[in-house]
Amino acid sequence: MLLNQQILRTDLGGMPLEWVDYRVAARLYFLGQVAYSCGDAIFLLRGGINAITRERSQLSVHSIIATHGTQHAPSKLRDDYTPPLSNRTLFQRDGHLCLYCGGRFSDRQLSRDHVRPISQGGRNHWNNVVTACVRCNNYKAGRTPEAARMELLAVPFTPTHAEYIYLMGRHVLVDQMEFLRAHFPRTSPLLKRLVSMPGVA
Repeated sequence: MLLNQQILRTDLGGMPLEWVDYRVAARLYFLGQVAYSCGDAIFLLRGGINAITRERSQLSVHSIIATHGTQHAPSKLRDDYTPPLSNRTLFQRDGHLCLYCGGRFSDRQLSRDHVRPISQGGRNHWNNVVTACVRCNNYKAGRTPEAARMELLAVPFTPTHAEYIYLMGRHVLVDQMEFLRAHFPRTSPLLKRLVSMPGVA
């Protein structure tokens, strides 16, 4: 297991809060902030040797930990909650596909396109932005898809908090994905994509 593997932290009710690394997780265990853990044990951290017992301390860190003290912010559960928009999470939302030509590209070859251009009153909002390859974005320029005769392959949407946590993740493990997926809306556009992913049931 790579040391940069992220651990999913939740509140006591199991609502996803954030991703933390093994150092932060170990500190939470040490401070008694971990109420329970689930998922697979992904790290076995070894400490010093006890001078009396001669036993070495060790800590098993699981892929998902629920912590005391920080309850899930109610505002993030509201229907009008809007997570912050970044190119990284936008590209993740759209599966690194150009939603005009359908090609899959690296981050460097992708850009943020405003479906309704800002010059025509469009907003820089999840519901008005899609992932586009540089070529398609340059061709569309300051036009709407209709004016440019370009068809959108999917409707842009605003992710919920749980979907946003997924989009923020790096190397999301199968058990973490199953846990997060249980918090997605039944109509989530991400569900269809995740069902077709290898290793995700």
